[in-house]
Amino acid sequence: MNTGQFGDEDGGIDRLLAELEERIAGSVIQPQDPGYDDARAVWNGMIDLRPRAVVRAGAVSDIDAVLDAARRSGLPLAVRGGGHNIAGHSNVEGGLVLDLGPLRRVEVDAGRRLVTVGPGATLRDVDQATAPHGLAVPLGVISSTGVAGLTLGGGVGWLTRSNGLSLDNLDSADVVTASGEHLRASEQENPELFWGLRGGGGNFGVVSSFTFRARPLPAGVLGGNFFYRPEHWKSALGAFDRWTQDLPEEMNPITSFLVLPPEFEMGDAPWMVAGFAWSAENHEPGLELIERLRQAAPPDAEEVGPVAWLEWQSAMDSLFPKGSRGYWKNVSFSRLDEEAIDVLVGFASEVTWAGTGIDIHHMQGTFGRVPEEATAFPNRAAKYWLNIYGFWQDAAEDARLSDFARKAHASMQPFAEHGQYVNFLGAERGQDMTEAARQAYGPATYERLVALKNRFDPDNLFRLNHNIVPAPA
Repeated sequence: MNTGQFGDEDGGIDRLLAELEERIAGSVIQPQDPGYDDARAVWNGMIDLRPRAVVRAGAVSDIDAVLDAARRSGLPLAVRGGGHNIAGHSNVEGGLVLDLGPLRRVEVDAGRRLVTVGPGATLRDVDQATAPHGLAVPLGVISSTGVAGLTLGGGVGWLTRSNGLSLDNLDSADVVTASGEHLRASEQENPELFWGLRGGGGNFGVVSSFTFRARPLPAGVLGGNFFYRPEHWKSALGAFDRWTQDLPEEMNPITSFLVLPPEFEMGDAPWMVAGFAWSAENHEPGLELIERLRQAAPPDAEEVGPVAWLEWQSAMDSLFPKGSRGYWKNVSFSRLDEEAIDVLVGFASEVTWAGTGIDIHHMQGTFGRVPEEATAFPNRAAKYWLNIYGFWQDAAEDARLSDFARKAHASMQPFAEHGQYVNFLGAERGQDMTEAARQAYGPATYERLVALKNRFDPDNLFRLNHNIVPAPA
């Protein structure tokens, strides 16, 4: 471990951490302190790392002090927002963790439809602040997810077709760079940095504040789920694909295969769930579209009707408690013909246990109209994004369920299009994260990101992610 000008043998790191604690509004938590194990834990229970210290920020100004300590000591630095990243990049063995979780303030300017969000806020924090104003920021699907990591990598959720990714709705961001410079990034200020922040992950600095454009959302969103037993999966998937051919962008569907949580009272068998959220005020056109799908693929069970946005956004939270053991894979594709359906149903049929699932996100709409070069997100053309994910609790299942995800991912490669969604990329043991990033973004986007890295983080301080490596001088 490189410790820069400090050495543990002479207590240099101890002195630096003591000095750091004097400088910040937050706290420095070390292995000998009560609460250390809680402080180091992230959502993915498979990530069992022991940092030298976890620094819980008490104010935005603490970011500067922690970056200074990381530069001076040479300790590797991990930056944590919500701590929900599947690859566990918000923790580091033997290094410093900058935990921004306490910085969760959300401010709503209802008149201008702008929402300013602290770097530690979760989806729940934002939804609770915006819903009373009849507004929503397009975010993800699990309310405990951190806004920061979700947005910097992409942000796929229940409003993607109607309003784009989370990053598409970012108006500006305040950034602290590796050198300690404070910058505003937007279309008007530092536009190239703004491009890289939207999809390029945490490679260029610490975002201390996000400002989003919010959209009006009715108090009761038209939402629903059609449930299908395995014998109907092939016909229902075919009908779903035909249904999406001319689907208005106000309709946001996600199709899943999983064993449902107990509160659904749907038993222990796997289901295909065609979920949909209609984002417009007038529900009648949405109900007509839902009826079209109902006629084409009659469900074995259903639930359809107005639902409060906060309830809809948190409906699946119980599947993903903190400490779940997770491993994910993703594929972008556009074919949902008979051959692809056979492959999908083939591995979906193996989802016979609680703890593993498959989501098919229907994209296009507003998401697809954004030019691919406008942000660093790697693929705007694909019709579907497939996420194969695990959320089990028993460590004895690690090998079996991770292997399921790998095999399912491999079976979809004949249909795969370019690009990987970095928020859905796990960390393979021994894998070069740099090469994973290169493959995820593709050569043109990756090289553009390298140029940004050379400018804002030439010493690669922010390297604990799907890293963009600065080019040699």
